[in-house]
Amino acid sequence: MMISIAHLGPPGTYAEQAALYYLSWLTKNTKTEASLCPYPSIFQTIYSVAKGQADLAVVPVENSIQGGVTVTLDTLWQLDNLQIQLALIVPITHALISCSQSLDSIKTVYSHPQALAQCQKWLEKFLGQVQLVPTNSTTEALQKLESDKAAAAISSLRAAQLYDLPVLANGINDYPDNCTRFWVVSQPDNSPNHEMLTNTAFYTSLAFSVPANLPGVLVKPLQVFANQNINLSKIESRPTKRSLGEYVFFMDLEADVSSTKMQSALAELSNYTEILKIFGTYNVLPTESL
Repeated sequence: MMISIAHLGPPGTYAEQAALYYLSWLTKNTKTEASLCPYPSIFQTIYSVAKGQADLAVVPVENSIQGGVTVTLDTLWQLDNLQIQLALIVPITHALISCSQSLDSIKTVYSHPQALAQCQKWLEKFLGQVQLVPTNSTTEALQKLESDKAAAAISSLRAAQLYDLPVLANGINDYPDNCTRFWVVSQPDNSPNHEMLTNTAFYTSLAFSVPANLPGVLVKPLQVFANQNINLSKIESRPTKRSLGEYVFFMDLEADVSSTKMQSALAELSNYTEILKIFGTYNVLPTESL
């Protein structure tokens, strides 16, 4: 069986690195053969699975410095036919890559908005006067360098090696323990077997909107999980895009959706929500497996 794994491209992105980690684990543990398919945006990466162009997608969902990756959350909320199958956490170390001879001659720095934000203190200290230009990916930023000697890009050491470009500084992210959580998503009936991951905790991710923006409207949904002794590991709000002040609430819970306490909680939760979507129950691939 050959499956296709979509990710944010071009080759050399952190998303490709996460996809390669997952591919390595997949082939080793399930004997499944797979190929990688780069897409120019996270939105297109996710939609490729929804439209059946790819079997799986590996997409970033949360960074330890910048928080949630909003395009991933918004797109999953908009779609009805995708489920999270697995999560993995990838360490992120940013490098400043340039054909310039020194930092003093750099006038422009290109990178993905997340990478620029994760390095903002370093940029302010060493390149405070340069123009920061967002790109679709950290690797796309590298395309600017050979034609512009006064340009630099923030990307990975692996990307610099792939494209044979000089590194002026490494480890420029503002916090050394920078890491990004990725989700492996697929259509419900189109996922490899992950049942061998029995020694890691189960997580369930869901999102819901509420009928009206009233005082205490979030208290009751939260109390539902507290009453069942279910730990909430993350909560984040995103606008519904219908009206200012209306929000969708995204939650990660430390429980299996099929457990009795989760089923009881979800049944009660439906009394307080307008739309409720369960994105899936999944394991986190241990770092030592990568």
